[in-house]
Amino acid sequence: MKLLELLPAAQPLHVTGIAFISVLLVILYKGLSNPVAKVPGPWYTVWTEAVFKYHSIKGPIVRIAPDKVFVADPAEVRQIYRVKGEYPKSSWYTKAFPFAENVFTTTNVATHRRYRRLLSGPMSETSLKAMLPQIDSKVRLAVQCIGEEMYTRGAADVSKWSMFMATDVIGELSFGESFRMLEYGEYIRDLESLGRHVALSAVFPILNVVAPFVPVHQISNAFTASRRMMTYATQSLQRHRDLVEQETADAKPTLFSRMYKAGDDESLTMDEIIANARAYLAAGSDTTAATLTYLIWSVCRDPNIMRQLVEELKTLSDDFTDSDLKGLPYLNQVIEEALRLWSAAPSGLPRVVPEGGATFGKYWLPSGTAVFTQAYSLHRNAHAFPQPETFDPSRWEKPTMAMKDCFMPFGGGSRATIGNGSVLPDFSLSSIEGSDEDMKQDLYFVMSPRGHRCLIQAS
Repeated sequence: MKLLELLPAAQPLHVTGIAFISVLLVILYKGLSNPVAKVPGPWYTVWTEAVFKYHSIKGPIVRIAPDKVFVADPAEVRQIYRVKGEYPKSSWYTKAFPFAENVFTTTNVATHRRYRRLLSGPMSETSLKAMLPQIDSKVRLAVQCIGEEMYTRGAADVSKWSMFMATDVIGELSFGESFRMLEYGEYIRDLESLGRHVALSAVFPILNVVAPFVPVHQISNAFTASRRMMTYATQSLQRHRDLVEQETADAKPTLFSRMYKAGDDESLTMDEIIANARAYLAAGSDTTAATLTYLIWSVCRDPNIMRQLVEELKTLSDDFTDSDLKGLPYLNQVIEEALRLWSAAPSGLPRVVPEGGATFGKYWLPSGTAVFTQAYSLHRNAHAFPQPETFDPSRWEKPTMAMKDCFMPFGGGSRATIGNGSVLPDFSLSSIEGSDEDMKQDLYFVMSPRGHRCLIQAS
């Protein structure tokens, strides 16, 4: 009798067992037969997806799974990410983020070039200047909210307000309307769940398939909320498109405004706009908020850094511009150091070895092998960054070539806007005793404070 004829009468547990054993045998075979097995790594990573910090023990090239290798040598990293794009993105992106293809997740080189060409214009410095009033209003409101909370409660949670501000700004710039989280002072639960969905999907892509059947409230809720956010995104963008097409005064400029009326060769379809707007929201809110939170926390913990930064900010006039901020060397050193030590996306970003294979150090890797680089490891390279765990902005006063080679913050780091930094001279701030425990990192695809808060107080 054939196995398939037995399955209808089999108990569910037996069927599950057969499936499990089959998958296990495939994994074991891959682990033992793949040439990548020669690359060093802890024995248990031969058959697991866990990422371990073994670079300091085994060197800059470490295997973490049968066909996955992490690379932490700056020269090898340049080989992977060279402009020609011989190393395409891994299919991991589409598995981890299975919603519609966008500029972050597409593995098709031609599609990515088209997205990049069409989306780089609205993201340029010139285009973003037209949106500065929208950004500035949210930054000022966030500062006001932090001050009010500090006055009424004795301390303010800058992690919370940074998240609200980043999300509201991205809402304005992508969807044409704010989520009004700053105004209401509370999370939109679906947005909070969307962040959980992204984190879970990145670490466990299989959840995108099995989540509806997983009897864990937090997991099923995260994926259900993600679908609701897709509906919201569609409706918001359609409303904004109507305003743009009607040329009403309410049509604020967004990252997609020009595309609604552009010709076929210079536009995205509505589905593509929705997919990319949603990607901006998922990729931008948590990452921006996390790095900004760690920046503020790091400055507040060190009186000398705070003093130097405040003295420099005091030189600004009341009507300072973005150009004025770029002319402040110490402020920019603080930002660079925050992006180094607290890069919001510290995890591995997989590419695929092209046809013909490639040599990394003394190891040859066959085509199809996923090669990862990890900002967390590169940014803690002790040769490039002596005392790498120390927050030291002065190291960026004269950055070495080694520092530049190892520096790869996710999301265009040095262009991150600190916002209305001139409010700092009005406060003497410090982190609250005990907050260090809250600020230990939870590392998934993105980074976040373990305590989900960062309390600072006036002192």
